[in-house]
Amino acid sequence: MMSIKGSISDFIASSIQEIRDKVGDDHVILGLSGGVDSSVTAALLHKAIKDKLVPIYVNTGLMRKNESTEVRDFFENEFGMKLYVVDAEETFLNGLKGVIDPEEKRKIIGKTFIDIFEQEAVKHKNAKWLAQGTVKPDVLESIAKDGKTVKVKSHHNVGGLPDKMNLKLIEPLIELFKDDVRAVGKELGLPSKMVDRHPFPGPGLGIRIIGDITKEKVAILQDIDDIFISELRSAGLYDKVWQAFAVLLPVYSVGVTGDERTFEQVCGLRAVTSVDGMTADWAKLPLEFLKRVSNKIINEVQGVNRVVYDISSKPPATIEWE
Repeated sequence: MMSIKGSISDFIASSIQEIRDKVGDDHVILGLSGGVDSSVTAALLHKAIKDKLVPIYVNTGLMRKNESTEVRDFFENEFGMKLYVVDAEETFLNGLKGVIDPEEKRKIIGKTFIDIFEQEAVKHKNAKWLAQGTVKPDVLESIAKDGKTVKVKSHHNVGGLPDKMNLKLIEPLIELFKDDVRAVGKELGLPSKMVDRHPFPGPGLGIRIIGDITKEKVAILQDIDDIFISELRSAGLYDKVWQAFAVLLPVYSVGVTGDERTFEQVCGLRAVTSVDGMTADWAKLPLEFLKRVSNKIINEVQGVNRVVYDISSKPPATIEWE
């Protein structure tokens, strides 16, 4: 689904001018996660305002395995952008301790992000704006308007934001769907490995660990996710699905390792095909592939002894579990 009126280059030109007119001499704080939306936002803002952009990567402790290193290397070495890194793992995990409700998780994560960005803004006296890679589905799923749209969940960058903020918001992609965003990114010169990445939620693994979050659970899920995504790439299946990920379930099952009885957690694998994320169908991955991934996860990830595959479509299910 494309929502851009006219050509991609016309959209970029008008967006750049609008950003310059709005920002003036101010500086812009950007929450840069390394995902498709925030990366395209970074490229667009950098083209518009150059050194007045202050991109900040926040290590929440809820990112994929090695994500922090990879994001920093890409933007600093390949994109030539000075990236400010904030290590806030302890802050996020402490704030989420004992929290089970998905909406509460999203709101805590959203507020913590804003608190950090406003603290960082103090270090940059001309920073008056906060840029986000908010896209149209984030808004449609977060806010019910005039009874026409049913609220599905609060995205951390929409319904998860606090009512009062010191920074003004700038969201250049807010009217775009994911396919629009990818097209803009390619026109801006971002490589395929960046713009064709699967979507990754702003709250990260915080909404892929069902139930309460601990550092130990995050480490388990990072290993599971790393195996799943790596195997998809090796099998040539990564680009054939729209999004794929793993979830750690609050369910324990009996298993056998060697001659020993185990009682460990269950993980779920999820892969979908879609165009814009508003609707999705579960991906029919080869059974031999799923068998190989399941065996590898159970054999290599301590703490998991059962793997299930999600065959739900959206609707009625959502893509993410929380």
